[in-house]
Amino acid sequence: MNQLDALRQFTTVVADTGDFKQLAQFQPQDATTNPSLILKAVQKPDYAPLLKETMVRFRGRPLDETMDRLLVRFGCEILSIIPGRVSTEIDARLSFDSMAMYSRAERVIELYQAEGVPVDRVLIKVAATWEGIQAAQKLQQRGINTNLTLLFSFCQAVACGQAKARLISPFVGRIYDWYKKSAGGAWDESARSGMNDPGVQSVTQIFHHFKHFGITTEVMGASFRNVGQILALAGCDLLTISPELLAQLAASQAPVERVLDPVQSRALALSPVNFDEAGFRYALNEDAMATEKLAEGIRAFAADTLKLEQLMQAA
Repeated sequence: MNQLDALRQFTTVVADTGDFKQLAQFQPQDATTNPSLILKAVQKPDYAPLLKETMVRFRGRPLDETMDRLLVRFGCEILSIIPGRVSTEIDARLSFDSMAMYSRAERVIELYQAEGVPVDRVLIKVAATWEGIQAAQKLQQRGINTNLTLLFSFCQAVACGQAKARLISPFVGRIYDWYKKSAGGAWDESARSGMNDPGVQSVTQIFHHFKHFGITTEVMGASFRNVGQILALAGCDLLTISPELLAQLAASQAPVERVLDPVQSRALALSPVNFDEAGFRYALNEDAMATEKLAEGIRAFAADTLKLEQLMQAA
């Protein structure tokens, strides 16, 4: 049995790509997209016609609406290949406007429903800002499932659990990147790998907290830099993995052992934690890594959304 199949025994495998033509070979349950992945995909010859077709069909409509239609088109193509859910991201430029995120999410769901896609096959992705978490809470109350992204800190995860978000995506690789860059020449790769990787430690803490207190929000590790990070989180509810790393897992026969186990989480001695808005903002501010990576992530997704709009206008 290869490592990918072995991992599936403990964890739901999700593909992290907009390149849906790559999906079938890995047979993921779910798939996630973001503006950067869609931008990457539409610049490939295979997907250029899809961009052109969407622009021709909806020319004259507002650009934000056409963008949502393009994202939904990709989502529908992905859903024709996978059995589970697709995550579709709301414009990162709305990350501090709760009502705008909520309204945009409603439209995306309506567009999916118009294509015959049931609401339970879509996860609306929003940044785990305080405003994003409040939008997610309202969407969940409406029966629209959410995936909170750009999540780097324990306080973000706890607030998402309080909001009853369906799923969170803590970013393993970007946490690792920050600590590695911060350490500079003092970084010891072997000493900070596997269970000692700071990104892995972050997801492990969140997983234990959620399982210990019976929080139903699913934990999906994301943004991996290497296979070691993935294997160190075997047993996490879900892991969303790039096609490159999925291929590495599929090519290896090395053993895979379960690392995270809800039974062990429930046996831990943990204290309950809750955050109101002021407490959340202070805790996030105290975490330099999370503050920097959240801001950087929003800026990067916003920049790629802008580039995607420019390609759309030129199509």
